Amino acid sequence: MELENLTIKSIHDAYKAGEFTCEDLVRAYLEEVSEHNGELNAFITVDDEGAIEKAKEIDKEIAQKLEAGEELRLLEGIPYGAKDIFATKGLRTTNGSKITKNMVPPYDATSIRRLKEAGAVLLGKQNCDEFACGASTEHSAYGVTKNPYDTARVAGGSSGGGACAVAKNMGLFATGTDTGGSIRQPASFCNVVGLKVTYGRVSRFGVTSMASSYDTIGHFSLSVEDSARVLQVTAGRDENDSTTPDREVPDYLASLDKDVKGLKIGVPREYFDEGVEDETKERVKEQIGKLKSMGAIVKEVSLPTTKYAMAVYYILTPTELSANLGRFDAIRYGSAPKESTEDLYDYYCSAREDGFGDEIKRRIMIGTYVSSAGYVDAYYKKAQKVRTVIIREFEKIFEEVDVLMAPVSPFTAFEIGEKSDDPVAMYMADSLVNPASCAGLCAISIPSGFDSAGLPIGTQIIAPQFREDLLFQVGSKIEDRG
Repeated sequence: MELENLTIKSIHDAYKAGEFTCEDLVRAYLEEVSEHNGELNAFITVDDEGAIEKAKEIDKEIAQKLEAGEELRLLEGIPYGAKDIFATKGLRTTNGSKITKNMVPPYDATSIRRLKEAGAVLLGKQNCDEFACGASTEHSAYGVTKNPYDTARVAGGSSGGGACAVAKNMGLFATGTDTGGSIRQPASFCNVVGLKVTYGRVSRFGVTSMASSYDTIGHFSLSVEDSARVLQVTAGRDENDSTTPDREVPDYLASLDKDVKGLKIGVPREYFDEGVEDETKERVKEQIGKLKSMGAIVKEVSLPTTKYAMAVYYILTPTELSANLGRFDAIRYGSAPKESTEDLYDYYCSAREDGFGDEIKRRIMIGTYVSSAGYVDAYYKKAQKVRTVIIREFEKIFEEVDVLMAPVSPFTAFEIGEKSDDPVAMYMADSLVNPASCAGLCAISIPSGFDSAGLPIGTQIIAPQFREDLLFQVGSKIEDRG
């Protein structure tokens, strides 16, 4: 069974033809996990027993449906992995942190429940930076995830485990979160498709919050078509998440058949400035050229205020993080401190000192500082005003063009440890993906070839809110995993 050539459609065709069963497929993926995870560290928890048991149930359901002439569910019998900040009933959720290393949720996140109802089979929980804070998974309490194309390099972050797993055939797709680039950047580093949805398009219920006004739920896949199929299942209104609007979910698969003739593509000059590697610029421009040859209209545009998106992000998101992590007090959530303490205050301090990593502590301190009395006006409120300007700037540009195209990252995957001692340099890994997050837009990373060192490069497509269909329409025309 050649896992690298499979798609959701081809798997369903194989089930119908009796070429293999869901159990066969799940066991094949678990073998890949067993073979490669020790080196790559993509999974924190592998649920072999649960996945095989579920696969056997699915096989019975498929047999009954085929006998009755019924259609399979959209993700019937499709194995996948989940970022380890998604609540999974009965399966531990560590958040990539020591403080929640033994947390076993009593319920599923809404997105996990919807995937389960569509017939998907969960293989396990995948590595990520602690509480989704990082751009390399080097801040995971369970070790760094290595790049499948060069194990001396990072897979990206914070959702690095999912990107690595999909690239290395350890599951057909993987869930992730994108707060400031945490899906698109690792997708680019690992040569897979990575979708960041519009803020509110997919429910965040049951997914540990990092920055509540930025967090979005997306996924990794090997193809744009598979990405569209997954979003067809996960998107939509959820009563448990007030940020999900009562807005119709379109037929995303239909967008794949539309051509791009007459589509207006904006190329923001600021995304090709100094600091972006020449080979990255060349590959992305080649992709834009492909679309132009298909009849798309290419126009250079300017987004001058987006250069402030990183500064805004690192004021607003630590503030929200410091509030969200207040619940992890080692009483309601989290592990108790190693040593006994004299009073409650010492208990809190000891538990968090033991349980939180350095990056989390750094962001909590920043967030608490900028939101404290005397500083909230100088930092937090100003950052919110600049964010509004960035949002309006994007809105104005989308009056002129249908989508924007640019690099995902200024550089390809960097070496493990290369940026560990310089937090600002690490933060800049997300400089080209952060503006779309700031504005709550949808965006996608599309595999676009390799540099001279054999490292993957991704092209970023950005579309207006709730226009994921445009991402699939354009992305399907240029995807190239090599």
